[in-house]
Amino acid sequence: MSYSLHNNPMVVALSGRVQRDNFAQLGNVYEAGRKVTSFPGLSSVLEQVIKMTQSTLDAAAASILLFRDNNQELYFEAATGPVSTSLRQVRLNTQYGIAGQVARTGKPLIVNDVVRSEKFHKIIDDTTGFATRSLICAPLMVNRKILGVIEVLNKRDGSNFEDPDLETAVAVANTAALAIENTRLHQTVLDAFKETVLALSMAVDEKDVYTRGHSRRVMEYSMLAGSFLTLTSEETESLEFASALHDVGKLSISAEILNKPGSLSPEEWRVVHEHPQRGAVIIQTIPFLEEAAEYVRAHHERFDGEGYPNRLHGEDIPLGARVIAVADAFDTMTTDRSYRTALSVDYAIRELNRCSGSQFCPVAVKAFISGLRLRMTG
Repeated sequence: MSYSLHNNPMVVALSGRVQRDNFAQLGNVYEAGRKVTSFPGLSSVLEQVIKMTQSTLDAAAASILLFRDNNQELYFEAATGPVSTSLRQVRLNTQYGIAGQVARTGKPLIVNDVVRSEKFHKIIDDTTGFATRSLICAPLMVNRKILGVIEVLNKRDGSNFEDPDLETAVAVANTAALAIENTRLHQTVLDAFKETVLALSMAVDEKDVYTRGHSRRVMEYSMLAGSFLTLTSEETESLEFASALHDVGKLSISAEILNKPGSLSPEEWRVVHEHPQRGAVIIQTIPFLEEAAEYVRAHHERFDGEGYPNRLHGEDIPLGARVIAVADAFDTMTTDRSYRTALSVDYAIRELNRCSGSQFCPVAVKAFISGLRLRMTG
């Protein structure tokens, strides 16, 4: 995961109330997008559409071709049938072929004997070895904007495509185009929200020269561990956001306390220990971050019940929070601090294993070390 945040003014400004309100507003937009979009990503949308289309029209194959960077070339983004894999490497110039004509004009077509059609572009069959006899091609169009086309090839029973088949293909194409556009809009909002989350986390890290990059690394380490756990997509999303924002409560703590060179007073420690609760309060107003807020609130709880703020014990601590606790400790050990230089990775791993079952959850430790070793060897 890579986001360009250098020189981002949000990093400087996001600690104020106005910025937090904007963060909440963007989160609400993202939540609305999640409700509109019924599939987790564009590839899932396309796979669902193409399978449904092939089944409905009882066809031998079907494909979706979309524009990418310009309106000159179509790319096979999803396909079913015997040559679906090889089609992924093919792109079509819109100046040629039936698909190109439909993409240019926005008008659907039935061609029941492609050999007799001067519009048919035989190069695809020559490339894949598939024998096209007949086809339907319909535009994927939203608000007069053409996103690409959907093609349906060869009735299984050898019969011709008829007007009712074309009407079905057009109806499917209209619905598919809306789903594709919604998914793309949702992804745009998601990317913007994630960038805002990382900017907010960087605003926290910038308060202490020794913690710069800490939140991003904790997020990356947490996701490594998460890949070795059985998490739902919602739990994975919550872990990603919570790990990036685990220290966001420190925005409300003075830099004098956070950067104090000597020992903290009991009162100062009390303030520092409030940052998990303060962080949870900041983000829990976003509906889909409610679970992430609980991870943030509990990321300093200990598996043996000796942590804070609520002295939770064992599996009463949310799994996401247990993962973040391990990732947070590992990054703290392996980076320079005001009171010592960075410790070695081997030493940090030994410490995690030594404290497994007391400070840290054994499952989280095992998952983290597995993910870290995979990254180091891969």
